[in-house]
Amino acid sequence: MAATTKKVLGIVLAGGEGKRLMPLTLDRAKPAVPFGGHYRLIDFALSNLMNSGLRQVVVLTQYKSHSLDRHISTLWRMSGLFNSYVTSVPAQQRLGKRWYLGSADAILQSLNLIYDEKPDYVVVVGADHVYRMDFEQMIDAHIASGADCTVAAIRQPIGLANQFGVIDVDPEDPATIREFLEKPAAPQGLPDSPGEVLASMGNYVFTTEALIEAVRADGENTESNHDMGGDIVPYFVGRGSAGVYDMKNNDVPGSTSRDRYYWRDVGTIESYFDAHQDLISVLPVFNLYNDEWPIFSRQDNMPPAKFTRDARGTLSTVIDSIVSLGSVISGAHIERSVLGPRSSVESGAMLTDSIVFEQSRIAAGATVRRAIVDKSAIVEPGATIGVDAELDRSRGFTVTETGITVVGKGVRVTRD
Repeated sequence: MAATTKKVLGIVLAGGEGKRLMPLTLDRAKPAVPFGGHYRLIDFALSNLMNSGLRQVVVLTQYKSHSLDRHISTLWRMSGLFNSYVTSVPAQQRLGKRWYLGSADAILQSLNLIYDEKPDYVVVVGADHVYRMDFEQMIDAHIASGADCTVAAIRQPIGLANQFGVIDVDPEDPATIREFLEKPAAPQGLPDSPGEVLASMGNYVFTTEALIEAVRADGENTESNHDMGGDIVPYFVGRGSAGVYDMKNNDVPGSTSRDRYYWRDVGTIESYFDAHQDLISVLPVFNLYNDEWPIFSRQDNMPPAKFTRDARGTLSTVIDSIVSLGSVISGAHIERSVLGPRSSVESGAMLTDSIVFEQSRIAAGATVRRAIVDKSAIVEPGATIGVDAELDRSRGFTVTETGITVVGKGVRVTRD
């Protein structure tokens, strides 16, 4: 294919603060937030790039990046042969002593990486979305189109348009972007599907020289927010050189009719929680078990998960759930939940509709409902989470409008 004859550099934007995911981002960068047991959010972007054949990838980091940098350095090790690498690059302050002002400014401050590698094309992706995508197919489409910028987009019901950046296409040429609309109230539907719009996925392919010119011009614009979607894409739209890549044209090996076009922005506690529920249904909305397009993550030296009776002979019951390696379930009931590595749920404990991170302990007789329990937390014997929202708030826990309780990292929950 055309992409294989061209040099492509991958840039992963991983410097976001993730305020809407607090307190999960209190002590870690948003892309480092655990997901689906033993994965991190960034593993989805990096796995898609690797499976697509990209072998030179830089990850631009900024806020609270230690655990993210460590994850990349220990897991995403590539052979030095053929100049293959995945490497994290912190904010370098090459243009003055300042942090990144936005995603476009992050690339502007990191142009040395592009100059060093001299790619023909640059793929720019976010680090906190859950999806599968073959970028080689998008790169080929970009090259064939002759556009300077191509934006990946996924079809969404028109009623949800006010939640996304929406791509308004030219009816005469549906592959060309006429306008980029930020969370529009009343957009037009697609020419071939009036009940749908194209929502930006936050993934882009650029012809290198055009990208360099765009971020330089943006850096000189004092009125810009220096955002890839809000400023750089409109720059190319104004020049008539912005195209759209419809995900319906992307054929990922091993995908099912249920998860073929799955994409979630897990930027809020609610969307993060809902994305986990998508994993555990009998026919998962997003299938982690696709061996033809694997999602790579760490492979720790841990024993298998273990399910035992408790001292009274009570059986453990686990229904519609994911249990990670190293976990021990002893006479407890787990339903519609995701349990991280090396965690334990003890005798008589009830864990339902919940997400439990690594090395957490749900002690005997405890009840956890519709909750997220961060790493190394302890729910003491008989304690409850998610049973009484006012009690949870009084203890300093985050409780969302939809009733999801979030317990922070290392917190000990006592019985009241």
